[in-house]
Amino acid sequence: MTAIAVLGSTNMDLVAYVAKAPRLGETVTGREFRTVPGGKGANQAVAAARCGGRVTMIGAVGTDEFGLRLRSSLGAAGVDTAALRTVEGASGTAHITVDDEGGNSIVVVPGANARLTALEDGDEARIAAADTLLLQLEVPLEVVTAGARAARAHGVRTVLTPAPAQPLPPELLAATDLLVPNEHEAAALTGLTDTDRAAEALLQQVPAVAVTLGSAGVLYAARGREPFTVAAPRVRAVDTTAAGDTFVGALAVALGEGRPEREALAWACAAAALSVQRPGAQASMPARAEVDAARSALSGPAS
Repeated sequence: MTAIAVLGSTNMDLVAYVAKAPRLGETVTGREFRTVPGGKGANQAVAAARCGGRVTMIGAVGTDEFGLRLRSSLGAAGVDTAALRTVEGASGTAHITVDDEGGNSIVVVPGANARLTALEDGDEARIAAADTLLLQLEVPLEVVTAGARAARAHGVRTVLTPAPAQPLPPELLAATDLLVPNEHEAAALTGLTDTDRAAEALLQQVPAVAVTLGSAGVLYAARGREPFTVAAPRVRAVDTTAAGDTFVGALAVALGEGRPEREALAWACAAAALSVQRPGAQASMPARAEVDAARSALSGPAS
């Protein structure tokens, strides 16, 4: 089993399902409401664990009921939570609206995640013991950068999801091996709306980029190599929440197992395609056997 450390957020997702998302100043009636464990860090941890990784979560939850549920959910997925601290106050929350097309809009309230500002005793050792470190931007930039530096010092592959999009310090980019933005985040980071040009620009700062394109798959570019696109399986989306996190968790497992980039990306696309056919964040994430079956069912290799 490949070892994966995740440094990032844990949130309770407060999800409202509606026919059409409200416009500014508009009130609509929803058909369902759910509270489900989420947070980009925790989502990636659960996705990687379900796909067969040995996963450690470094993060923070609050002293409220949500904190207990978030810790329990990670543990139930097989994630090691010894480095998940409990801090006084509220856990992080994400307020999500999902429409009938499977699209979503999200407001994140950081809560305990904002208190995760530095590595604590044992965190660097956990990172050093991993094959891959997964990072996102729902916790303070200083701890994200500290985690990336620790990974670089110990020869650990660092995969950064730059979400929510914001300017990134050069020190963080210098310690990133693979950047995984979606097309909107790639545009925000570069000022370029053309995805190919944005990926090319990002290669001036990081050695490899995988730009996720939703139903169109993923564009992969690395220094000194021709970029290529891997197609996503054609499916009907029910809820796209955490599809990107599912992709990253599965990709970390596939790369950690030594699969070639094209096959690793196709396997991760299959995992994400399974997740969008189910409601929820962590609840939608597939097990390894499901991903293997979905990938095998495709008629040929992605291109």
